[in-house]
Amino acid sequence: MSMRTSYCGLVTEQQLGQTVKLCGWVNRRRDHGGVIFIDLRDREGLVQVVCDPDRAEMFKAAEGLRNEFCVQITGLVRSRPAGTENANLTSGKIEVLCHELQVLNPSVTPPFQLDDENLSETTRLTHRVLDLRRPQMQYNLRLRYKVAMEVRKYLDAQGFIDIETPMLTKSTPEGARDYLVPSRVNAGMFFALPQSPQLFKQLLMVAGFDRYYQITKCFRDEDLRADRQPEFTQIDCETSFLSEQEIRDLFENMVRHVFKEAIGVELDAKVPVMEYAEAMRRFGSDKPDLRVKLEFTELTDVMADVDFKVFSVPATTEGGRVVALRVPGGAEISRSEIDAYTDFVKIYGAKGLAWIKVNEVAKGRDGLQSPIVKNLHDAAIASILERTGAQDGDIIFFGADKAKVVNDGIGALRLKIGHSEFGKAHGLFEAGWRPLWVVDFPMFEYDEEDARWVACHHPFTSPKDEHIDYLETDPGKCLAKAYDMVLNGWEIGGGSVRIFQEEVQSKVFRALKLGEEEARAKFGFLLDALQYGAPPHGGIAFGLDRVITMMAGADSIRDVIAFPKTQRAQDLLTQAPSAVDERQLRDLHIRLRQTEAPKA
Repeated sequence: MSMRTSYCGLVTEQQLGQTVKLCGWVNRRRDHGGVIFIDLRDREGLVQVVCDPDRAEMFKAAEGLRNEFCVQITGLVRSRPAGTENANLTSGKIEVLCHELQVLNPSVTPPFQLDDENLSETTRLTHRVLDLRRPQMQYNLRLRYKVAMEVRKYLDAQGFIDIETPMLTKSTPEGARDYLVPSRVNAGMFFALPQSPQLFKQLLMVAGFDRYYQITKCFRDEDLRADRQPEFTQIDCETSFLSEQEIRDLFENMVRHVFKEAIGVELDAKVPVMEYAEAMRRFGSDKPDLRVKLEFTELTDVMADVDFKVFSVPATTEGGRVVALRVPGGAEISRSEIDAYTDFVKIYGAKGLAWIKVNEVAKGRDGLQSPIVKNLHDAAIASILERTGAQDGDIIFFGADKAKVVNDGIGALRLKIGHSEFGKAHGLFEAGWRPLWVVDFPMFEYDEEDARWVACHHPFTSPKDEHIDYLETDPGKCLAKAYDMVLNGWEIGGGSVRIFQEEVQSKVFRALKLGEEEARAKFGFLLDALQYGAPPHGGIAFGLDRVITMMAGADSIRDVIAFPKTQRAQDLLTQAPSAVDERQLRDLHIRLRQTEAPKA
């Protein structure tokens, strides 16, 4: 005999006059003058149950119900009285007249009300099981399932095969720190949890599987932020015998398919493509939020000969940059708001925030309001106004420092202003979904501390064909066949075409000052495999957690992961990580060092 005939949230007028069995949790109990109403909840939503006193045994049980009791009811589906319908519920036109009620399991008083919208994250994560009962969390995790299913459907139709790769693998310490796992049977040896399946998916291409995918956990022991977790989920893909353009087209269509099927959103027919250099020049970011209608204006050349050293020094220093950010209508921004913006950019290393309010363009210098105008010659002022396209009533903010400080600080300011109420009121923000491909990333960046080039992506990323010679002559000029998909300012996926020829791989290792012995120690199994007729191949990995966070409109990826960690990499529900006993350590051939107690 089935315990239920329907989910609570799916009972509709189609079942009028029928007797149903429902199981769920008491979301709310209301006593209205001798008639008890129960909002019964399950994963599909709510249904209103009516308990009349003419069934004494059932009514007595109903009187004892409290929030979160798990119950089973049997009752008759009937129409709600006119005027009491609830258009927000699937079951909003009906109610269930309770005939029988059984308490399957009572509940202690919950530590919080499930409809409380002001819960601290600590409370939510400590009592995660109850937190997951809340409708929004139920929606988020079901959306996650739906997205994963649509990904699988699309990739299966394109001939991709789901293949698992190892969770215990070799440590290759570059990039983020590895999570290490000691081996009991191999004393003093360690596995690493994979930061990604990168090497294994390349091996699968050499093995001839042609199209691989996996929705898999990855692990990085790094400092955490709102969009980072020590374990996160990737949609990991690799394919052979496709060009960079064909790979991008294939996965652009996947993203389009998933958004349409999962949340009913039609993305643009063709995602625009922007070179990395252009993205940095215009927005100071390799993941620009195109919803914000503000851009940088380059002024480095203009400021080289001004008396204002705040501008002239970075303008004439290698690696320095001076930019302007024109904010239409920004002259109405108060001095206190400007001071707040100044404090904000200091977070990113900026020493301050220069500005000019444009009252009347036609008056030139005399139409400007700013403490810095007196330090700029007429030619510089004319260039600022001309290049920015300033109009009466605008404000122009300036960034002048090392390029990274300028890009980070003014780039963040651009987003802050664009997303603010001011920005939205002045048309500086356009709601919607704005995907973008960013391509042609630098192959290397220079590590000043180690005095050598390091790979921006990973050492198996292929350089552009016409840049291969730069590997030996000028690595800084070398661009990679690398690409990121960006959506509303978030990088949701990134990948590259891989090196598959030993000659090119050797040149890259030499550019990285990675000797043959070190290369073989770290990547010997891949290098050996590439000798056996490795095919041209490339791939991409999408961050599933980030995609779901955006789709759900959540504040953090922790809201779309069932059991996440805190920003201190702790699980408040299970109290992990935790100490282990001496015997376990002894079995693993590990002895802990005594550390000094932290000083007060």
